[in-house]
Amino acid sequence: MMENILQVSQLSKRFGKKQALSNVEFTVGKGRIVGLIGPNGAGKTTIMKAILGLFSYEDGQIKIDNQPVSETSHQALAKVGALIEYPAIYPYLSGLDHLKLNATGDDVTNRIDRLVKQMKMDSYITRKAKNYSLGMKQKLGIALALINQPELVILDEPMNGLDPQATKDLRDVIIEQAAAGTAFLISSHILSELEKLVSEVVIIDHGEVIKQATIANLNQDQADYIILKTSDDEQAQIILQQAGIAVMKAPGVVFNQTATVTLAVVLKTLIQANIDVFDVLHQGEDLEASLLSILHNETKEG
Repeated sequence: MMENILQVSQLSKRFGKKQALSNVEFTVGKGRIVGLIGPNGAGKTTIMKAILGLFSYEDGQIKIDNQPVSETSHQALAKVGALIEYPAIYPYLSGLDHLKLNATGDDVTNRIDRLVKQMKMDSYITRKAKNYSLGMKQKLGIALALINQPELVILDEPMNGLDPQATKDLRDVIIEQAAAGTAFLISSHILSELEKLVSEVVIIDHGEVIKQATIANLNQDQADYIILKTSDDEQAQIILQQAGIAVMKAPGVVFNQTATVTLAVVLKTLIQANIDVFDVLHQGEDLEASLLSILHNETKEG
C-alpha cells in the first residue's frame, strides 16, 4: 500500500453562517500528483489554506507525514512548499535574491542554479522583481515553493499568467520532481492542462468532496463514444441495430463502446454487410466532460 504524505479527515470550516467545508476527506500519496478540481467557490483554496495552517477549523484533522497540522501546530509544514493565490514578492529584490533568502539547507547555490535553468528563468533572474511580468512573477512563486525540495507541494492555479511554453516547462518540472518522490496537490481551472499532469483528482463542490478517483477510473466511468464514417451511414445504423447494437441518431454512426460492444465487433458486422468504413473517431470524454457529468449527476441525486 502506498504511504500518504497528506491525509485530510472530516475537515469542516464555517465562516460566520457560511459552511465553507463539510466533512472533507482525501489523501495524497507520496510522489503522486493530485488535482483538486471543482467550480469556482467550491472550497479549493480554503482547503489548501487549511492544510497550510492558515486558519483554525471546527472539526476534523489534517496530517502531513502522520504529523497533525493546525493553526497552532506547524512543525510538519517544514516539509511543504506552497503557492496560494499570488506569490509574496518584494519589488526591489531580484528573483535571485528571493531564492537566496528562502533557500535553506545544503548546496543552496547549485539547487538555485538548477531550478532557475529548469524553469527557464535565466534571462531575468537578476533583474528587480518590480519589472517582472505576471508570468515571470508566477514562475518565481513556483520556484520559491520548490526551492527547499519539499515532500509535498501545494499549488493554487499555478498556470495563471503562463504562456503555453512556460506551462509546458512547468509541467516537465512537476513530473520530474514527482518521479523523484515529491507529492503535488494542484488546483486549476485549466482542466485540459491539469489532465496532462495529474494521476488522480479530488472533486469538490459546495465545500464537500464528491469523489476521489484516478484519471483512468474517472474516464472509465464515463461514456466512450466511437464515431464511424461509412459508405452508407443510414444502412450501417440499420444493420447495427438489427445486430442488437445501440446506435445514436447523429451524423455518422455513433455508438458507445463497452466490454461486449467493441470497435472490432462493430467493424466486423459492417464489413460482413459490405459497408466500407472510411474513418474512425474516438470520442472518449476529457476531464472537463467527466467533471461536468459527475457534478450534473450529483445535482440530480441531491
